[in-house]
Amino acid sequence: MTIEPDWMAEVVFDDNGLIPAIAQDAENGQILMVAWMNRESLAETAATGRAVYWSRSRQKLWRKGEESGHGQEVHELRLDCDGDVVLLKVRQHGGIACHTGRASCFYRRLDDGAWTTVDPVLKDPELIYK
Repeated sequence: MTIEPDWMAEVVFDDNGLIPAIAQDAENGQILMVAWMNRESLAETAATGRAVYWSRSRQKLWRKGEESGHGQEVHELRLDCDGDVVLLKVRQHGGIACHTGRASCFYRRLDDGAWTTVDPVLKDPELIYK
């Protein structure tokens, strides 16, 4: 049986045992991505300093960069005022956080009633995920 750290008691997980996690570039403040964490991934992230998320589609831990090489080194973990969102200030390895090959998952902007792609693909996803 694993004993949880005391700080975990302040984290509010949803009915599925998950909490939203925002990854932000520690240097420039850019929001890189939003993912989900469960107790195990949050504890591992805090213990190792490497971002670990919960993949809802694969139903397993997702150690960011395990396939792409684009891991995230966590510099700071923060909890919001309600305790139901975590913020990870990270150093993004390889400069690519998004599975589309972009720096950020937030690469579309609403312009005149339509979503416009405003950030370039830095690396073809076919070359990232073999």
